[in-house]
This record gives sequence, C-alpha cells and structure tokens, in this order.
Amino acid sequence: MYRNIIVAIDVIEEDSWHAPLICAVELARKFAAQLHVVTVVRDLDALLQASVAPIGYEVIVTEVENQLAGLIRRATADDLHPSVQVVHGASIYAEILRVADEVKADLIVVGSHRPEMKDYLLGTNASRVARHAGCSVLIARE
Repeated sequence: MYRNIIVAIDVIEEDSWHAPLICAVELARKFAAQLHVVTVVRDLDALLQASVAPIGYEVIVTEVENQLAGLIRRATADDLHPSVQVVHGASIYAEILRVADEVKADLIVVGSHRPEMKDYLLGTNASRVARHAGCSVLIARE
C-alpha cells in the first residue's frame, strides 16, 4: 500500500520525534516501504546559530544528520536503510511538503503536541501538513 513514507521530526524535542519515528518504522517494515527521515532547520534558526558561533551551515547540517542517525539507531531502523534529509527554509510545513512531492511520498508521518490556544489562532505545522499534503498524513502523538 505504501512505497515511500516520510517521517518529519524535530530532533530537539523527544515528544515530537519518538512516536512518529516508531510509527513510521513499523509501517515501513509492514509495507516494505522506503523510509525517508526528514528534519527542517528553519533559516532563522540557522542564522541565529551561525551568529553565536562562526561556523558554516554545513557544520549545522552534519550535526543534525548525526543526531538523526542516532535516533534511527535508537528506533532499531538501520535495517531499513532510511534516507536522511536535513533541509532548510523559512517554513517548516512547506519544506516537508516539498520533500514529500520530491520523493513521491504515499504517507507523511508527523508528530504533534496537544493544541494550545495559540495553535487555534495560528495553526501548527502538523495541521498545515495535513491540510495541504497531496498524500495521506498520520499524526502520531505520545
């Protein structure tokens, strides 16, 4: 049923990556699908990190890729040979959707926290992905 599954995670918050990653790994195994693990570094965050320490963007990407590799090992998903992508842009949900189109995703798995009042006014990245995706979206919560 699924051939390409994207799991979009934030490496900083365990609540945002644990359930989606485990869920995506289980689905990738069940359907023998290619797993794509994606995280988005917002342009603003990259600029702030670069202003604190004069390192290049490539160093930030390498560090995040290493963090993703560690999470994949913790989820015992090495056998799936997932592709790992660290992308950057001003909009997290737009980058997730761009990668989904690029890899022809059948399913996007994202995490979401319990909505707060500001989320009802502004919306969350998970809700934006669900509204605008051209494929199925699974929102996995702890």
